Order: sequence, then structure tokens, then C-alpha cells
Amino acid sequence: MRGGPSASLLCCCLAVVVAGVAEAAGAGTRVPPPLPVLPIPTAAQLAWQRREVIMFFHFGMNTFTDVERGTGAEDPALFAPAALNATQWMDAAAAAGASLAILVAKHHDGFCLWPSAYTAHSVRASPWRAGNGDVVREFTAAARARGVDAGLYLSPWDLHDHRYGQEIAYNEYYLAQLHELLTRYGKVWEIWFDGNKGANATKMTYHFQEWFDTVRQLQGSINIFSDAGPDIRWVGDEKGFAGTTCWSAVNQSSITIGSAGIEKYLNDGDPRGTDWVPPECDVSIRPGWFWHRNETAKPLSQLLNIYYNSVGRNCVLLLNAPPNAAGLIDGADLARLREFGAAVKRIFGTDLANGSRARASSERGAGFEAGKVLDGRDGTYWAPKAEEKGYWIELRRPAGARPFNVVRMQEHVALGQRVERHEVYVDGVAVARGTTVGHKRLHRLPCPVAGTTVKIWFAARRGPPLVSAVGLHFDPYATDVM
Repeated sequence: MRGGPSASLLCCCLAVVVAGVAEAAGAGTRVPPPLPVLPIPTAAQLAWQRREVIMFFHFGMNTFTDVERGTGAEDPALFAPAALNATQWMDAAAAAGASLAILVAKHHDGFCLWPSAYTAHSVRASPWRAGNGDVVREFTAAARARGVDAGLYLSPWDLHDHRYGQEIAYNEYYLAQLHELLTRYGKVWEIWFDGNKGANATKMTYHFQEWFDTVRQLQGSINIFSDAGPDIRWVGDEKGFAGTTCWSAVNQSSITIGSAGIEKYLNDGDPRGTDWVPPECDVSIRPGWFWHRNETAKPLSQLLNIYYNSVGRNCVLLLNAPPNAAGLIDGADLARLREFGAAVKRIFGTDLANGSRARASSERGAGFEAGKVLDGRDGTYWAPKAEEKGYWIELRRPAGARPFNVVRMQEHVALGQRVERHEVYVDGVAVARGTTVGHKRLHRLPCPVAGTTVKIWFAARRGPPLVSAVGLHFDPYATDVM
């Protein structure tokens, strides 16, 4: 072509133009996240799940009468903690690794730990602080100062108040007290309800829906606990054990608060559940919920076993530490909580998967690579391509990597819970298998292994699995907890 550019120059210019168009198009065509598998958690539920360990403080009239369940006829003069120090309680919570602490503001005996305007049966009638004390205020103030979030439990069953059994009058009384607790003490992160009452208790209908709606009106981002939620459900036992299969979803229409016979359903959850209501495992550090002089704390081995069977099974552990009659966490209990918190940090503070390379059956695209399971971030995750015959992810460990005896897996539950069955292989040998994963699944192996490849097969799932983390850890206490 005379008088014009050479053919080679034209080809070069055309290639540059095409590449520029492709780059511009690529900048605006990032692969979007996959569709969620419903139901999915609210932001408040997701933040609650990531706490993993929270604290319960049972303190009240029973502390001074040495019983687990009072009668409602106790003299308020019995309530006289000589050295109550809620800051020390928060030190105990922080030592155990808890970011939220829940106070029993009123137990079944009806005695109120705040000066309620609606009853004389409260700290106002006690000699403590010359009748001017308020345990709820000291508790919430100490929590804020220590950076611990506060929660409250207000027992529906009331053995003291004369209105109990009168449906309208008692529900009005209960709502009035709920209003006091949720307007006087700042932000409350979790409110605890239950339907617990004795077999021979006065017949009483609780207006749970009115209570829940009032809570939402007063504190919009709070999480509400009860057998059936609406935000957090009971796990179905007081041992601190979730089911080996544990779904966050249930059908709330299948659950009546306080009903017997629903424990197994609560423990396992429901893969076909339409409501996201994750479980909370409540258990006391001592045999009883309240302090008793002749009781001692569970050994570290038992607390770690509880941790693996609650946090390690898609649950939040609610650990009770009862203050004594002086108003302090017993010294031996405090030491055990510190020991427990230190042990969890020791086990999980070092991830032996660090330095590994991850590969997977496939990758959805940029932003969803296999390596996301190793980046230590909650919001990132590996996502495979859809419609594969089998999904797996594998870690290839560096030479000389240390042995491990705990395998940790976490789903990106913000987009739903998906894994129904999984298997773990080390150098091609099966070492663990299970069903659900959820927020976190922990497998303790019978003995330490030093394999170079760790592969997880997702044998059954509801849609492609989304995995936010795979970790490997060494538990030096394993001989104690197996």
C-alpha cells in the first residue's frame, strides 16, 4: 500500500485498540457474588455470631438464700453484698474472651436488681447502698467502661408479684419493667426471654409478641433471645452442647416458647427452615446457676470440651459465672476463666495453615479465589463455579510445617448456610467427617498429623459452598479434652 502505513503497523495499532477496549470492558464486568441461599442473617445476628463467647451473670436473692429457685417470699433485707464490684465482673468476662455480658435483672423470685417504680420488691427495699443502689446501672456502666457490651434477662415467671396469673395486669406490669430496663441504661445488645416455669406454677399467658414489638421499638438493633427467637434460639440443653448437625435455620411456626418436646429440634435446627434463628448454648461454670459455697468451677478440660461442642458446632457459648454473696466473682472461678481464655488464645492464636497455598475444584472468578480462605478476613470467601459434580478445596503446606490436631472451617454465612456433609483428608487419608459447618466447625483429630496436603470435600450442600476460612491448629490440651 503506497503512501500509507505498513500492514505490520496497522496490525500493531489494531491490537492496541482491541486490548484497550477489552481492558475497559473488563474494568466494569467483575463477577458478582452468588445469590444467597435463604434464609440469611441480619447484620445484628451476624455480629452476634462472631462474638463466639459471651457471659451470663446470675446474681440475686438466691445468692443469699443458697437455693437455685426462690419462693418470692424472701425478705429484701437479705440482699446485702458487702463488696459488690461490677468492674471485677467485667474483668472476668474479658478474661474469658467475652465481648458481651448478660445480667439477670430479675429471676423467678421477682426480686428486681434495679429500683423499679412498679414494685416494692427491689434493691430499694434492701440495706445495700442504704436503699439507693442499682445493680443494673453499675453493671451497664462497668461494661461500657471495660468495652464489653451489655445484655439483660427479665424473667417472665414471677413468684412474688400478686398480678401474676392475671393476664392483662401482669403483662402490663412486665412491659412497664421492660420499658424501664430498655430506656434507663443505654444500649442493650441482647434481651433474654424464656418460658420457664414450674410444673405447678400459676397459669399465665405471656404476650410475647407485644414484648418483642416493644423491644424493637425501644432498641431497634437489639437481638432477642427465646426458645423460638425471633433472633436467637435456645440450643435445647444446659450442657453447652449444640447438635453434631446444627442448622441456624428453624421454622418459628413449629416452636412454642416454653413447650416441652422441642429440645431436639432446637439442638439440630432445620435444613428446610424458613427463619434464621441461630442457637445459643447456655451453661454455667459451676454445677448451679447461682453461687453456692460448696460448689466449684468445672475443670479446664470440661470447659474446652464445651467450647468445641458449642462454638465448634455453629453456636455461641453463653458461659455463666455467678458472683458470690460479697458481690464478687469467686477467686478460683476468676482464675478458671482466665485459664480458659488463655487456653483458647493459645490454641487458636496461631494458624498452622499460614504459608500454605490453596487450590480448589474451581473458582467463580476474581475476588473469589481459593486463597481467600487463608486471608483471615470475615468478609472474603472462596466461591466455586456453579453446577459442578463435586466441590473441594485443598491446602498445600510448606515443607517442615508443624503438626496440627484441629481443623477449622467457616462458611460465609452472610449468604446462607449451605454445607450439609463434608469430609477432611490429610495426604489422602480420611481424618474427619461431619455434616453442617455454619459460622464455624472444629474437628479435633485423634492425634497430631504433619501432612503436606489437607483437602476438604463438600459431599452434600445446598448450592455451591462458600468458604471464608480453613485453619489448622495445635491443641496442647487435647489429651485432656478428647
